[in-house]
Amino acid sequence: MNAMDSQSTQIKIEYQFTSDRNAISDKQRKDVSAILDVSARFKIFINDDLYFDQAEFPILEFYTYLYNWKKAIDQSKRAQEFHYYTLEFDEYEDGAILSIIPFGDNARLKSIWAEQALYPVFDLNYLIQAFITLEKDLKREIKAYFHIKLETFIKHIPAVVFEWDSN
Repeated sequence: MNAMDSQSTQIKIEYQFTSDRNAISDKQRKDVSAILDVSARFKIFINDDLYFDQAEFPILEFYTYLYNWKKAIDQSKRAQEFHYYTLEFDEYEDGAILSIIPFGDNARLKSIWAEQALYPVFDLNYLIQAFITLEKDLKREIKAYFHIKLETFIKHIPAVVFEWDSN
């Protein structure tokens, strides 16, 4: 098997909250600037190479994108593109901060903030499962760490709602 075979491309996602546990409360569920201030050190490794590393990543905003994307997959019953943009940065001519672009049975992971020029091709189901697992883990850990009702925040966090492709 060729080492560049898409089946062998592995992803590892690590995050650590950098905001204090008291940085946000349920009372602030409509306070967008407070929500954007909640951050984590967020890293993505591809085959042990550091691909993405942000020290103050807006984790609640990112979670909302993951949540909306997972909902689009659940509703359409098929793989969907994922694109994460942040309100804090609006120079998007180069693309999204983080994207999953499916093609056939494979998918690419892309980032305008990549640490190095890697053009990984993943098995589509593997990559989607990795991000669905991330959504589930983040949901559990955000609720436990910040003691917030995450569901009440989601509708107040400005995020692109995915126009899902039903073809």
